[in-house]
Amino acid sequence: MDSCGASKPFLVRGVYLVVLFTFRDDIDGIDFRRAFMKPFITLIVCMAFLLPVRGGAEEIIQKGEVLNIQRCIEIALMKNPTIMAAKGTMNVNESLVGQAKSNYYPQINWTGGYSRISPVSGRSFAGSQGSTTISTGSLVTSTSGAFDQWTSGFTLSQNIYDFGRTSTQVQIQKLNYDSSKSSLENIEEQVILNVKQTYYAVVQAKYNKLVVEDTVKQTQQHLEQAKGFYEVGTKPKFDVIKAEVDVSTAKLNLIKAENDYQIAVVNLNNAMGTPGAPEYTLQENPSFGKYEITFEEAMSRAYENRPDLKSAVAQRQAAEVGIDSAKTGYYPFLTGNASYSWSGGTVSELDHGWNVGAVISFPLFSGFLTKYQVQQAKANLDVLKANEESTRLQVFLDVQQAYLNLRAAEEAIPTAKLGVDQAQENLDIANGRYAAGVGNPIEVTDAEVSLANARLAYIQALYVDRVAQANLEKAMGMR
Repeated sequence: MDSCGASKPFLVRGVYLVVLFTFRDDIDGIDFRRAFMKPFITLIVCMAFLLPVRGGAEEIIQKGEVLNIQRCIEIALMKNPTIMAAKGTMNVNESLVGQAKSNYYPQINWTGGYSRISPVSGRSFAGSQGSTTISTGSLVTSTSGAFDQWTSGFTLSQNIYDFGRTSTQVQIQKLNYDSSKSSLENIEEQVILNVKQTYYAVVQAKYNKLVVEDTVKQTQQHLEQAKGFYEVGTKPKFDVIKAEVDVSTAKLNLIKAENDYQIAVVNLNNAMGTPGAPEYTLQENPSFGKYEITFEEAMSRAYENRPDLKSAVAQRQAAEVGIDSAKTGYYPFLTGNASYSWSGGTVSELDHGWNVGAVISFPLFSGFLTKYQVQQAKANLDVLKANEESTRLQVFLDVQQAYLNLRAAEEAIPTAKLGVDQAQENLDIANGRYAAGVGNPIEVTDAEVSLANARLAYIQALYVDRVAQANLEKAMGMR
């Protein structure tokens, strides 16, 4: 929820009270204006300047702004909710590290109490109040009078030595924190990949729309040419009707292309976490550039950088330490303690006492609990070792597939570009033949369709290449 929006009701009530105190000098005999006017005005002015403001998508992205791919990624890393959830999980694990460390420090507690005691007739308790005589732990003279009992005191305990219980727990929680940190990085890389894919999809959809718009123009020009030939009697009515059908088909394709473009923009906004973003323009660079890297280099980077692999390694290491932690159940632990207390029938007359000591506790038999805890820890380690190996295999598969897809995409681009050049030449020949009166409209239509398809195939090849690069970078764990 927007923190600024959440505070609006409080601000409204504050303004209402200021107005009330301004116009009413006295309420129920109290001069509220004099007593509260200045504090309330000061409070509201401070809140107006100090309340945090969380901007929406319209403040992060300005209308008409030109966004490059890095800017889109920055926005996604700030706004994507899955990243926020992963950061929360990481913060939870960081808190668990602090909780585990708390056993290194002394534990201090204070207690205090008050009791009003009315003894059973013929019996009394420690202390004295009026005619009542009380001896600690003794049964003495009878009384029917009630008396007060005040107690208070401090206790201190300190873990002296626990054979590694605390240190192993701290180490386990640190490794769990490292694992959650790597999980966050993995989610961020997935978000980055989604942004790249949707970004390139918007660029592809825009260029597809431009191709279809050019096709509409070409068919309209052909229609005008056919009408001109028909009017002078050099071409039949068939040519005009055929050209009109081609224009209608091209316009239908344009409607679909425009819808595809809008959907691509929606998907990009969703990937960035800004569904209500205003209109903006993307910085486009559809040119082709080969990605220079060998398969061996890609694998080396992947094993070094992949966050999911780092997370699996950290979990396996935590499981190894967990075995040592479970074994500490066999060992004793030594604790020091001290206390200071006072009690009595009145606050002004309290008896004081203190004690200092140490306790050693040795688990002689726990119903084989520690044995099975160690057994569980070892089995958990076997599971996590297998998961780590599975992750390594997945890393190898991801890199191999992404590398092969990238090389195939790079090889397809020159062929697709050649197809565009050949289709354009074919259309020029068809238009020339039709203008000279030796061609027919079907040749022109076929050539126009071939050119449009070739241009769309070239744009698709560029898009596939960019996405293949993004997938390889994700497989290598590169941001």
